[in-house]
Amino acid sequence: QVQLAESGGGSVQPGDSLRLSCEFSGGTFSESAMGWFRQTPGKEREFLASAQWNGRVTLYGDSAEGRFTISRNNAKNTASLQMNGLKEEDTATYYCAARTIPWCSSFAREYEYWGRGTQVTVSS
Repeated sequence: QVQLAESGGGSVQPGDSLRLSCEFSGGTFSESAMGWFRQTPGKEREFLASAQWNGRVTLYGDSAEGRFTISRNNAKNTASLQMNGLKEEDTATYYCAARTIPWCSSFAREYEYWGRGTQVTVSS
């Protein structure tokens, strides 16, 4: 059974950077596309970024484009989300997700596995 564990969340000020990490276990990481989503209370889960199995193709949502960068390390079974220029509206719980298909997807329903989330708070 695939398990995902996010880390790296925290409280930062506007304009700061933060790097989230996701540790993958229990499956074949190199055959899985990875994704990052976020959610705030009362809202649907929002797509941020996806990376295909080898990281050579990535996909970004509107909120992440130009500020966030997804990457993966198949040797370490980890995926990361580098977030720069954080804004107060980036405050949310951030989730790592994996799908057993190697290609990118922006749809939450296409990811079979989810981490428990890590909180990111951006406030002055």
